[in-house]
Amino acid sequence: MNDTQHSATPQSLEGAVVAVAGAAGPAGRATLLRLAQAGATVIGADADVERLAEAVDAARYAHGGATVIGETIDLLDLHATQDWADRVQKDFGRIDGLVHLVGGWRGGADLTDSALQDWDLLEKLLIRTVQNTSLAFRPALERSDRGRYLLISAAGASKPTAGNAAYAAAKAAAEAWTLALGDAFRKAGGEDGPRAAAAILVVKALVHEAMRAERPNAKFAGFTDVADLAQAIVETWGDPTREVNGNRLWLTEKP
Repeated sequence: MNDTQHSATPQSLEGAVVAVAGAAGPAGRATLLRLAQAGATVIGADADVERLAEAVDAARYAHGGATVIGETIDLLDLHATQDWADRVQKDFGRIDGLVHLVGGWRGGADLTDSALQDWDLLEKLLIRTVQNTSLAFRPALERSDRGRYLLISAAGASKPTAGNAAYAAAKAAAEAWTLALGDAFRKAGGEDGPRAAAAILVVKALVHEAMRAERPNAKFAGFTDVADLAQAIVETWGDPTREVNGNRLWLTEKP
């Protein structure tokens, strides 16, 4: 894999166990569906109990027999996140992926003091959750023969605007942390290469059916459909771990 292409080959995840952080939103819902379709056991976490239950039920209904579980986890609490990872490992014997979909956006027309208030929120949602999930899931991912830590990021992190300063800075920090995790995987693998990969999937923005229904005349140029994002997530398991690790997969044009 390079930073602009990914495999188009359908990927089977039979026997894999994949956790999804931030599973209740449209992207999480699509990802739960696609992972279940690929044969994975899927454990989704989110703070929104009702929406998470709906997402889990939808994945189970669409793919009869799939094991899809939802848990309410405070991903801002490192110990709670570690307990979640330990519980998944104990219950299923392995963990082959953590997909980080925790999102949030705050911004304005210009760089003002309100950006500091935006930062206070976004630092927690977009950075601390990455730190906690990476630390909690790293040991299990390194034990897997196909571990993946996947961060969903935004093109704006590479080209911040004045009104988007807090969001872009938080996304850039999350990317840096994820690439550092990739370096840790590389070093742990030694001459044999990394046993797990940390990678970043970059979008301009996401679009889903409800957005199109609300704005039927909108073009959503450069946006990535959540179903296409979910497909790209699954396809990262189809490429060699060494090639996935430490890379950005661009699902939109580079800024």
